[in-house]
Formats: sequence, structure tokens, C-alpha cells
Amino acid sequence: MPPAETIQSALVNAIQTLSRAQIASPRLDAEVLLAHTLRCDRSRLYAHPHAPLPADAARTFSAFIRRRAAHEPVAHLLGEREFFGLPFFVSSAVLIPRPETELLVEHVLARVSPSARIVDVGTGSGCIAVSLAVQLPSARIFATDISADALAVARRNIARHNVTAQVSPVQADLLTGLRGKFDAIVSNPPYIAPAERSTLPPDVREFEPPQALFSEDEGLAHLIRLLKDVPSLLSPGGRVFLEFGAAQGAAVLSAAKQMHPAASFSIVQDLGGRDRLLVGAF
Repeated sequence: MPPAETIQSALVNAIQTLSRAQIASPRLDAEVLLAHTLRCDRSRLYAHPHAPLPADAARTFSAFIRRRAAHEPVAHLLGEREFFGLPFFVSSAVLIPRPETELLVEHVLARVSPSARIVDVGTGSGCIAVSLAVQLPSARIFATDISADALAVARRNIARHNVTAQVSPVQADLLTGLRGKFDAIVSNPPYIAPAERSTLPPDVREFEPPQALFSEDEGLAHLIRLLKDVPSLLSPGGRVFLEFGAAQGAAVLSAAKQMHPAASFSIVQDLGGRDRLLVGAF
């Protein structure tokens, strides 16, 4: 009878499998998935490396590793991803929250009043809207998305973080159909050109929703539509905050200035020195 698998041997085998599959972070992914399987912290894996792995846990972990080796994102396997210090449910219906989008939230928080009326356009999981609501308990936020499936995920996260009184999910194509005036319009829209699809990692290309990734006109179509529409919905002195691709800063800034010469626009760079956000004051 073969010896029972231990935590250490399971990890070693999993890391080897993920390495062969060319997963970018094989050790980290294996540790996260095993800790999730065992409902423990990653540190416990190394505190008790020779502890036997129960048979049911071994089967669950093995299934996770097979799926990860096929490049299914870890966030999908876990069913959630952390963003701005909060856990968010995710699924294949929504874009997985990215750390770089936390910069968008930080700049909105630094520039709006605590009781602001805000629209989060293309809310997906709701991570931006919910994070803003948690930080701004007097704010009123409308979270739009064209996808009913995405809004279902957003509603779960809105309820999870007890901000249902502040955040209203709205099915809409960008800003279409919205009424009233808002202090801020915020969005992380699709901005990848369809021609770039083959250059994306398989984790993104094969598992995340295309409608949340791709935009026509070299990735600028959604951004241009938003820039055209925001003035009609902004209160005097209102602001727009848009995330875009690292190579799009000059094009986005030029388009914004041409459309709205009386407004003030600036580009914000991320921690890596890449152009990341357009901030506009109307």
C-alpha cells in the first residue's frame, strides 16, 4: 500500500504540475489552493509539512490543480478575490478585480465629498461601487452594467458588504437611460483592442468575459462614448475618473480635450510609472 500523501508531497507535486503547465506563479497558486482546501492559513502548510492529507482533501486539491493547470484563474476556483481590503464574489460573468484598479478608487475618494452621488459604469463584480460605499457611508452610488449576469454578482457583493441602502444596480449600456445629475462618473471600461486578443494570457483570454475586456477602435470605443456622454449627467464641478490601457494615455487625453476644451484633464500614473487614469473636472 503506497504511503499516505502529506501536505509537503502534495505541494511539491502540485508545484511541478503547474510549472509544467507554464503557470506564472506555481508555488503561490498551489499554496493558496491547498490552504483553501484545508481551510487554513498558508503558514500552517509549512508548520505541519508532514501531516497526512485526508483523502477527500487530496481529491479536492487534485481537481483544483488540474483546473489551474488548464489556466482557469485562481479567483474562479476560490469563487472570490480581494479588492481594496474587501473580499468579493467573482464568476466567469465578471472581470476579476485587479490591484491597479484600486488606484481609481483612491483618486475618487480623494476628490469627492462624503455625500457624493456617483455612477460606477460597467460595475462587473461591483468592487468599485462597493469599495466607495464602504469608505463613503453617506454617498449614493448607481452601479451600471449591460450584463444581467454581472449585475447578479454585483448584487451579491452589495449585500455581502451591507451597502444595499447606498448602491443601486442598474442594467444599462454605459450611461444610457440614466437620469439626474451626479458628482462623479467612474469607470474601468473595456479598453483592449480585439486585435490584441492573442497576446493576452490564457487565464484572461479563455476565462474572463469578452464584453468586459474588448473595445473597438483600438480599444478606445467605450472610453470615447463615455467622454461624449458625461457632461449631460455631471453636476457643476463634477468629475470623471476613467481607467485605460497603459499605451492609451495620449490618445485618451487628446480626445477628452478636443471634446471638452473648457474642462480640465490630467493623466495619473500607476506605481509602475504607466499611464493609468484620466481625471477630468467639468
